[in-house]
Amino acid sequence: MSKLKIAVQKSGRLNEESLDLLKNCGISIDNGKDQLKAKARNFPMEVLYLRNGDIPQYLRDGVVDIAILGENTLIEKGSDLPIVERLGFSKCKVSIAIPKGESYNSIEDLRGKKIATSYPNTVNQYFEKKGEKADIHIINGSVEIAPNIGLSHAIVDIVSSGSTLFKNNLKEVEVLFKSEAVLTSAPQLSEDKQAILDKLLFRMKAVLKGNDSKYVLLNAPNDKLDKIVSLLPGMKSPTVLPLAQEGWSSVHSVINKNDFWDVIDALKENGAEGILVCPIEKMVL
Repeated sequence: MSKLKIAVQKSGRLNEESLDLLKNCGISIDNGKDQLKAKARNFPMEVLYLRNGDIPQYLRDGVVDIAILGENTLIEKGSDLPIVERLGFSKCKVSIAIPKGESYNSIEDLRGKKIATSYPNTVNQYFEKKGEKADIHIINGSVEIAPNIGLSHAIVDIVSSGSTLFKNNLKEVEVLFKSEAVLTSAPQLSEDKQAILDKLLFRMKAVLKGNDSKYVLLNAPNDKLDKIVSLLPGMKSPTVLPLAQEGWSSVHSVINKNDFWDVIDALKENGAEGILVCPIEKMVL
């Protein structure tokens, strides 16, 4: 029987969140300490723990079939590989940063100045789009230290909270793009492996949709029911049930977490009471 080989980062936050996603998809992985390969007990899958930067080439070579990795890595080393699904975690930015005391108006200010980065392809492409040429000093590791020791005037690196920049007396001046974890695949998959991937995607989408949604229950006066229902689209339409108290109904629906507080404020303004909000583990559409 075919098994789908998935690559995940060896360690760090992306590793942990990738394995959490697989676990929430109902996939149990027998991974012992320091293992580089593990099997799933209840799904036709093998997990390989690899260096993030090596994964795109392993996909091209057919060593692995699919992978969870940062979009920043895919843009830098695997722009020929498809984004199968955006996963919504491990979010960061790829940004230009310079010493705090320096002024910055536009990318033209970096003309003729050295830029330290571990993303040379990304930087070159960005500068070319702006009609400029980057003078790159490639560093693998602690890029943030480069301006402090005279290796470069600026850096291009991933930025999450910004605390690392702050500690190194740097400031973010331009965002090249925003990144998140993505699911990507090898250029070609067999029919059997594509079928397994389709099953996995079905589960992933149910988990991701649940993460992005909240289940809401509320009490609504019947004379304001139409307005309240119009604020709650739900999956198709809200569920409305009569309450024991005459003139009132119970309304059940789903709202997107990004719209949560705006919707709640609007519901209260239109007479909703006793609003309960519950997390959704999975949402199968």
